[in-house]
Amino acid sequence: MKILVINCGSSSLKYELFDMRTNKSITKGKIERIAKYADYIKSVQIVKTRLLDPAFKYLSSVNELIGIGHRVVHGGEEFKEATLITPSVIKSIEKYIELAPLHNPPSLAGIKACMQTFAGIPQVAVFDTSFHATMPDYAYVYGIPYDFYKTYGVRRYGFHGTSHRFVSNKAAEILKKPLKRLKLVTAHLGNGCSMAAVKNGKVIDTTMGFTPLEGLLMGTRSGDIDPAIIIYIMEKMRINTKKMNDILNKQSGLLGVSGSSNDMRDILIEMRKNSERAKLAFNIFVYKILKYIGSYAAAMGGLDAIIFTAGIGEKTPLVRKEIAKALNGVFGKKVKLLVVPTNEELLIAMDTFKLVANKQK
Repeated sequence: MKILVINCGSSSLKYELFDMRTNKSITKGKIERIAKYADYIKSVQIVKTRLLDPAFKYLSSVNELIGIGHRVVHGGEEFKEATLITPSVIKSIEKYIELAPLHNPPSLAGIKACMQTFAGIPQVAVFDTSFHATMPDYAYVYGIPYDFYKTYGVRRYGFHGTSHRFVSNKAAEILKKPLKRLKLVTAHLGNGCSMAAVKNGKVIDTTMGFTPLEGLLMGTRSGDIDPAIIIYIMEKMRINTKKMNDILNKQSGLLGVSGSSNDMRDILIEMRKNSERAKLAFNIFVYKILKYIGSYAAAMGGLDAIIFTAGIGEKTPLVRKEIAKALNGVFGKKVKLLVVPTNEELLIAMDTFKLVANKQK
């Protein structure tokens, strides 16, 4: 009754082993400095060796594993829920590489490495985009020629879906109300930030769009800007698309505004030193969140609770304090503010277990 969760990044592999009789984590770890496909094979083999180490007794044999769950960032419009991995699913994930060139290739490498090293064990893909698949067309279609959507798949997809889904369900438990009767705003605030409007258990809108660049001010990402700025800066600086992409994704956000750091902890230190730019970065960060809360409350026709999660959401009380202060004048005490630690790995394990158990039946 044990499930292994694998989360592959561009240069690292995180893993966690769960006992599904209790939904408890048994062990977890991380392997870094991964550069090529052969390294993923080696890394998965290292994971296997660690799990079978007699000194720790995590697994007495590989047969104790009933499934392996993989985090996959992009599933396009095709995957609306967790899916057992087959050759056709692998082809689809490969197809969406052009929409997630930094994320889907490592996930594929991890999947293929696990299929080789843990041969015969069912593999499951859990997609970051799937929770947002319930958005109505007027929320995900952009105001550009419709052919761009039909031909190139240009639309709002949304990301961090596994985190938004996990904290939504936890919030319903805390509030002691069915998720289908709640209007929630979930705020995943870390180095990457996104929010979602979850009405009656379904996402009706989310801040990230075609890529994770859209939406809130983030650690190094700009979030929402006038697209004409991009053309203007490229012409003024005479730079190519690669350089502009680097500016928007790696040199903007908290780092770009403050000029000192992409880390909110550093921003708060600089604020205490009366850094005007750090204060500005903080104020923009909070203001963007407030704007989306207001628009999502209007879109849902009300609001029951706001859920904060991830590094900044969970560990920066000043952000929550400023938001609460602003919202009290609008909603009074009617809207609950909750801090819910996210656990994407557990949700991936639960999705994997459910699919594998159904397959066995």
